[in-house]
Amino acid sequence: MSALLNTTLGPAVIGHLDAQLISARRLLDLVLRQGQAIRAQDVESVLVRLGEIQGEMEARGRLEADRTRLLGQAGAALGLPAHAVTLDALTSLMSPADGRGALERSGELRGLLGEVAREHGVNRALMRQELAFLDHLTRLMGAASDTGYRPPAEAGAAHLPAATPRAAALRTLDLQA
Repeated sequence: MSALLNTTLGPAVIGHLDAQLISARRLLDLVLRQGQAIRAQDVESVLVRLGEIQGEMEARGRLEADRTRLLGQAGAALGLPAHAVTLDALTSLMSPADGRGALERSGELRGLLGEVAREHGVNRALMRQELAFLDHLTRLMGAASDTGYRPPAEAGAAHLPAATPRAAALRTLDLQA
């Protein structure tokens, strides 16, 4: 059985890793483009990128099913459960050339996925910052309840008559000299 896997498993794993790399590159591109849209405050583009990222994540889910199948095949040949198959054990079932190719692609894939994770973290931080700013503006305009953060200037507005709108008490631009 090992000789059969040696000729079929290697190309299957290489093909799978190539598909993973294509997907990871596409995902990285989308995450980078989403970051650009966030920085430009281009809401429409942010939403478009989000939809594209979700689509790519669905495709990655299918790739994960393929990965599980390949690990199951290797595990059967090694007498191990699929979750216990390591990359070294997997490459032991392949030709030396296929094994080297799998190791190289696996390293590249780990690097790409690390970069995707970093950029996604940056995007999340940028989005939190933008949302915090919008929350602050909303509070300044009086559209939010008085719970949570209250700017120090608001303490001085307590003496204003009840009929004075809250937004009038807080000015984002004071053009009066």
